[in-house]
Parts: sequence; structure tokens; C-alpha cells
Amino acid sequence: MQGFQDGIAEVNGARIAYSVGGEGPPVLLLHGFPQTRAMWTHIAPVLAERFTVVCADLRGYGASSKPEAVADCSFRAMAADQVALMATLGFARFHAVGHDRGARTVHRMALDHPNAVQSVTLMDIVPTHLLLDQLSQQVAKAYYHWFFLAQPAPFPERLIAADPDYYFESCLLGWGAAKLADFDPDLLAQYRAAWRDPDTIRGMCNDYRAALEVDFALDDADLERVIEAPALILYGADGAMARAYDVPGTWRWRCAKMQAAGVPGGHFFPDTAPQQTANAVLRFLTKL
Repeated sequence: MQGFQDGIAEVNGARIAYSVGGEGPPVLLLHGFPQTRAMWTHIAPVLAERFTVVCADLRGYGASSKPEAVADCSFRAMAADQVALMATLGFARFHAVGHDRGARTVHRMALDHPNAVQSVTLMDIVPTHLLLDQLSQQVAKAYYHWFFLAQPAPFPERLIAADPDYYFESCLLGWGAAKLADFDPDLLAQYRAAWRDPDTIRGMCNDYRAALEVDFALDDADLERVIEAPALILYGADGAMARAYDVPGTWRWRCAKMQAAGVPGGHFFPDTAPQQTANAVLRFLTKL
């Protein structure tokens, strides 16, 4: 990212890759599946005009560590990584913004580390426990990948490795209004370079395995807990989640202070509508 410096932090027994730029209050940006921190390329510089922005690769993704144990790929572990990363950079408290798996990490972070999280922005997710506990036919069909990727190793890894571009590009196009031409070609090249790595394929599968084997139980134990920090819920106005759920409604009782807005496009609106996404986040953060 232009104007950003790249680094690697050794935290919690993992290597977490990050890029940092800008000046002002700290903001952490976390990507989702099947991407890397490169997805913030057109959003981070806008926020960096007012904030210090840190974009990090989740463990299992991009240039970060790829743990072999499923339990090491839970959202709890991912959240602890990012809190430790921000502390290493000198930020004990920060705004946390996440899309997809990054948003699920931010949700867990807000529960496990409330003193570190100044605000949360959750992009195009409903609560993990809700999605899995009340799974509908419509959602199961749209989000089949949750259950395919969660199958025991090496079943999904071997199938995906036969043609990772075909598989992961089908994911980019599978959850709402998007065409491959809607994605920045340079960012697509970076995504492809990452997901062609067999270790990254395994890391992403372990992320989804952990959601079923670890995270569901953690969320079940915390069903009555709410996010105390101010929360912004963004969702793709034409995406699979908006078709299946009242997305803001799924978060309303889980957030003490919440606002919500739809963004044009499907699930990957940060890629396909980066300016609108950046503007929505900036409006929220600057009014806190």
C-alpha cells in the first residue's frame, strides 16, 4: 500500500504480517476469506488521512503463520494475535474494523478484550452462533463452503489444490452481486498468489474447521454478553446475508450502542465499492 510500511510481529507464538500508515487514533483493519490485508488497499489510505491505520493478515492467511492445529485457528486465537500486535505497535486501545472472518475475529475480540476495543465495525456478517444454530436451507446453499472447508484434512485441501484459482474465484462471485471484472486486477493477483500456497489453503480450511469445532462452543457460552463498544454494522445491500436476514436485527440485542447501513453490492463490497465503504467507516469513526 502506498505510504504504508510493512512488518512482521512475533506474537503468541505466531508471525503476524501487517502494514501501517497514517497518523492519529489507531484503527485496525482485518480482512476476510479468501483474501489478505491487500483488500484494504483502496480503503486504508482514505482512513489514514485521519487515523493511524494497521492492516494485518489473520493467522492462516497471507504472510502470517499457518498453524497446523485446528484449535490454534479459532477466532479467539486470531483476536489475541491482533490485540498483541497492536500492543507491540504501542496501541493498548484501538478501533477494530473487520470484514467476513475478520469481522468474526473483531466480535470475539470485543468480548475477550473489551478494554482494548474502542469501537467495532462488522462488515457483512451475522453472529456465528446464529448462523450455525439456526441454519436455513437458503443459507446452507449460499454458504455451503463453511461445511466443505470444515471437512477433515486433507479432503478439501486436495480438491481445492487441483485448481485453486477456479475454486476461490467462485467464492468471490458466489455471495452477491459481483463480477470478476469488479475486482481490482492487482488485488486479484495478490489474492491468487496467496491462495495458491498449499499452507494457506490448509490455514483457511482450519479457520472453518475451528468455527465448528471451537468457536461455536465459545459463542454458546457467551450468548448473553453484548458488545459494549460503539458498533457499526455494514452489509452488502445485494448480498446473500441481506437476502437471508435482517442483518442489523441480528446484532441489535448483541450491541449496547449500534448503528447500521447497507453498502451497494454483495458480500465483497469493500473490494467492489471501496470509496463508499471508506466513507461509511470514516463517518462513523469521526463522530465517536
